[in-house]
Amino acid sequence: MKLSIDSNKTYQQFKGIGASGAWWAQVVGKWTATEPDGTLTKDKIASLLYSKEDGIGMHIYRYNLGGGSAQSGNGNYWNEDRRAESFDAGEGKYDFTADEGAVYMMRKSVEMGADEVIFFVNSPIERLTKNHWSHVDKKETGRCNLPKKNVAPFCNYVLDVTEHFKNEGLPIKYISPINEPVWVWNGGQEGCHYMPRFAGKIMRHFAIELKKREGLKGVKLSGLENGDIRWLNKCYTRNLMKYKETREMIDAVDIHSYFLHPIKPFLSDRLAYMRRFRKFVERKYPDKGIVMSEWCHMQGGRDKTMASGMVTANTMVDDMTIMNAMSWQHWIACSPVDYCDGLIYVDYEKQTYDMTKRYYVTGNFSKYIPLGAVRVEASTDDADIKAISFTKGDKIITVLVNNSDSPKDYIPETDIKIAVTDKNNDLAERECKAGSAVTITPQSVTTIIYEV
Repeated sequence: MKLSIDSNKTYQQFKGIGASGAWWAQVVGKWTATEPDGTLTKDKIASLLYSKEDGIGMHIYRYNLGGGSAQSGNGNYWNEDRRAESFDAGEGKYDFTADEGAVYMMRKSVEMGADEVIFFVNSPIERLTKNHWSHVDKKETGRCNLPKKNVAPFCNYVLDVTEHFKNEGLPIKYISPINEPVWVWNGGQEGCHYMPRFAGKIMRHFAIELKKREGLKGVKLSGLENGDIRWLNKCYTRNLMKYKETREMIDAVDIHSYFLHPIKPFLSDRLAYMRRFRKFVERKYPDKGIVMSEWCHMQGGRDKTMASGMVTANTMVDDMTIMNAMSWQHWIACSPVDYCDGLIYVDYEKQTYDMTKRYYVTGNFSKYIPLGAVRVEASTDDADIKAISFTKGDKIITVLVNNSDSPKDYIPETDIKIAVTDKNNDLAERECKAGSAVTITPQSVTTIIYEV
């Protein structure tokens, strides 16, 4: 296998890898179990996710700013753990002792190394919704649950809470007031549907008010976090970018790269949709980047093997090379359910956890690609292997994804360090000499680090 890198052909700047704390953090954050060395198990999980030394060094923690369904008991939830608390204690009043577990995990993740916190909202607080639920009733399917008159108090609530936690010293960099507006959200979890025009107006209001807040200086908006790479992304983006005030307060278009229920053959080319969306953003908004702010495998059943690890690695490479995503974020960091989701599986009753190959594969990116690195052109002469490269200072970091069932030989021209995740290895590091063949194992993800 021959690897070709052209450092003169540059693309996006790397802004990090992350995951959200919905909804596992509100449970795990209250655990009392300890590890054999006496460390709290919940602290160990935060370290595994965000420590640069003892974990995979992810950069971004997404905090779910809840609507209050956990306190009210309102709504239809097939899983009670999907409810979320709010800090609302009446108009202009706040209870910052609420959401204790999730706040603990957010603080601990920052302590362990998270560089950036994003506050994202699934639903406005229940006091401000039309039905005083965090989702609509099924008979109201497809309706927006936020009255126009409550946009201003909704904004004030979000900004007040953000300012409170920013004053604690948390590195809150972005607020996302709207999450997956395209879906109807009539049960199962907190959520709110917004038509594109109304979503754009809400974001404009947030931008105007955010700019006024001296205590939130440096905090920007993110959005609109649409829920499928195919549906209405251009429409939502046009309404997001419609207003000058909003454009001043955002760095990128945030999008979810889910690809649900493909209808073959007409709607099954995920890469083509990403390519078209990238070209649309580059043409219409050349000063804005693209952020992939939520993805999971969306497959039933638990999987801890390289099967789901390879899906994750390929998706990360595709999103960052075809869509030029500046940052890439998992839906959740930890999963308590029988689903192909999360980097770590957790058992709420036993207060234990299990690792997955998805975790280590994510580490092939987050642990070795430094913030601020610039993506450069990379390719191989082997169709089975995907390559992505970044450079910063005198280092070039390349991730190779070998999708074949055969080993491949790579002969480096200089001394290198590699980290391998495959069936038998979890980010196994070793030094390799120039001119000596390096085996890229089957169904593997290999990070190569070398100095120019």
